[in-house]
Amino acid sequence: MLFIILCITVVLCIVVFYFKSTKKDYWKKQNVVQISDLMIKFVTGTESMPEIVKKIYEEYDEPYVGMTQGFIPTLMLKRPEDIQAVLAGDFQSFHSRGIIANPNDLLADNLVFISDYQRWKILRQKLSPVFTSAKLKNMCYILNKCSQDFVDFVEGNMDMRQKPFNALYTYTTSTIGAAVFGIDTQTKNTMESPFLEMAWKTLKPSMKQNITILMSNVCPFLYKTLQLKIFGEYEEFFVGAVKKVLANRRQEPAKRHDFIDICMELQKQGMMQDPNTGYELEPTDEILAAQAFFFFIAGIDTSANTMHYTLLELSNNPKILKKLHEEIDKVFEESSEEITYNDIEKLHYMDQVLNEAMRKYPPLGVIQRICSKDTYLPSGLKIVKDNIVLVPVFALHRDKKYFPNPDVFDPERFSPENQSKINNYVYLPFGEGNRICIGNRFARLQVKVGLARLLRRFTLVEQNITPTFEKSPFGLRSPTDTYELKLRDV
Repeated sequence: MLFIILCITVVLCIVVFYFKSTKKDYWKKQNVVQISDLMIKFVTGTESMPEIVKKIYEEYDEPYVGMTQGFIPTLMLKRPEDIQAVLAGDFQSFHSRGIIANPNDLLADNLVFISDYQRWKILRQKLSPVFTSAKLKNMCYILNKCSQDFVDFVEGNMDMRQKPFNALYTYTTSTIGAAVFGIDTQTKNTMESPFLEMAWKTLKPSMKQNITILMSNVCPFLYKTLQLKIFGEYEEFFVGAVKKVLANRRQEPAKRHDFIDICMELQKQGMMQDPNTGYELEPTDEILAAQAFFFFIAGIDTSANTMHYTLLELSNNPKILKKLHEEIDKVFEESSEEITYNDIEKLHYMDQVLNEAMRKYPPLGVIQRICSKDTYLPSGLKIVKDNIVLVPVFALHRDKKYFPNPDVFDPERFSPENQSKINNYVYLPFGEGNRICIGNRFARLQVKVGLARLLRRFTLVEQNITPTFEKSPFGLRSPTDTYELKLRDV
């Protein structure tokens, strides 16, 4: 409570000083439309950040809209060519997400939060092989086991069927936990994950979390001075778990094809080095624990929400559900119920359904980048070092200019003949460019395996529901929305 009172006091002081700051006219002086402070809108309002940004996007018929976040000038981009420059073309100028992490926040030293380009680059290079097709094929046995346990778990637990998001969250936590640490042979049910409680606490939006992230954005100096940590309370548990598993695995010769195997390979190779720059980084247990933690924070909530919104829209659209059931049934029957990686790859219509679900409800509704050096957008506007740019993903995905009838759930948008017609850099469920989500192929496989087994066993009762989103700083969440799962006769 003392922490919250302190931070609220600091934020209120920032608000007072903000109105005396010359930044309130920063963008106006560059002939850019400027509105009031974005963070104040979020803190004092009831909507999620993606919803707030979407309303701003729709209100102003301009190529970009200027604002502030505390003392930091912030620009929302609308032109695809400017978005492409930020995410890919001029990546060197926009490599950082602009989320500050204190050096003593061990778990924040991961691919999501790292701002140091050299440090991020070498870890990205070393971890990318985790998600090759060959690695995913080897991991598929883990996802199969988890999905089987998941469906049994849902069938035998009426409470989970009445709170489907909780069931999906249990599945994504368990699959990522198993993919990182392997399947514990002593555990009969993979849904009994020791990481479930931590995941709920870490990823559920809270006042403390929102204020901490707000402080890192609005006033980095105070954030660093106060030595605030985003994930500090989970360090002992998570770093300890990784160290324990690494110590045990060093005594085991057999490979499990999980993330810990990759960690052990990196440590055997010794110092990590960038051949182009000579930059070196030691793969310590703490650094690798932070990368393992990254898979949890980046994948659990986003994948659970993707599954959740897919099922919600399928319950709203019985014809689409019927077509998807037919595809799933065919694959299961041809494989004698024992689906493999190659079988999952045959679920092409499911890919269309998932793509459309992520269009309507993107895993991240807003993407943020901070400018690391003065540069110019393709449209000619100068962006100064330490300015923030926002990519309004949710707004782009619901823009009728790019997606006609955007509120209609239509998987045919992503049919082979239609997908190529979608403009570049207006569909961004996993981001784009050099910092595109490294785990997007794993996430898609995880979601497809889980939904395939669930919809092989269950169908959905028809309904008509529009979700109401929680107040979240980046994502779209509506965990209390429900749909009725009904056992199928197959």
